[in-house]
Amino acid sequence: MKFFLCILALQQLYVLSVAQDFDFFYFVVQWPGAYCDSRHSCCYPKTGKPAADFGIHGLWPNYKTGGWPQNCNPDSTFDELRVSDLMSNLRREWPTLSCPSNDGVHFWTHEWEKHGTCAESELDQHDYFEAGLKLKQKANLLHALTNAGIKPDDKFYEIKDIERAIKEAIGFSPGIECNKDSSHNSQLYQIYLCVDTSASNFINCPVMPHGRCDSQVQFPKF
Repeated sequence: MKFFLCILALQQLYVLSVAQDFDFFYFVVQWPGAYCDSRHSCCYPKTGKPAADFGIHGLWPNYKTGGWPQNCNPDSTFDELRVSDLMSNLRREWPTLSCPSNDGVHFWTHEWEKHGTCAESELDQHDYFEAGLKLKQKANLLHALTNAGIKPDDKFYEIKDIERAIKEAIGFSPGIECNKDSSHNSQLYQIYLCVDTSASNFINCPVMPHGRCDSQVQFPKF
């Protein structure tokens, strides 16, 4: 009996440890105009040029200490059949601009196997990608910025105004990452929003990502 209780206690501890294997998510979206303006190559997906909107980069489990887990389950591979009902939305909202032009499957495979497998205690593969799609719709960042007069028109905007517009829209401060174009202009590149472990609610960032931005950044056309 004591042996059985010991095994049961160990199982409960294991379940608890698995359920607590990360502390929050970074939900990361990317502005395609900045990606294509950088020195990196840029290719439109096989479905054509994406809309002039932020595209999802990823939903990444993180620790409050600043680190993150990755590649947590090599046996859990990306399966298109599991997300077949999401495929049209993934192509539209979670596109890839990597070269050569492709259908996005390699990108989604990378995101699932590197990041998604570390959240399997909370989300299966379908739930993981569906959560990312729902978070993008919930944040509606381009709408939040354009409502504040911040538009992708190649003009420069105060980084503090961008941060304020996003905080007013979602209730929490974002992390901003910038890149440099070939003329060394600082551009709005990626926005990080922190999300609870259920991938449902935005939260205050336990750790703010480090993004180098000038006080004024360009919001490039796409």
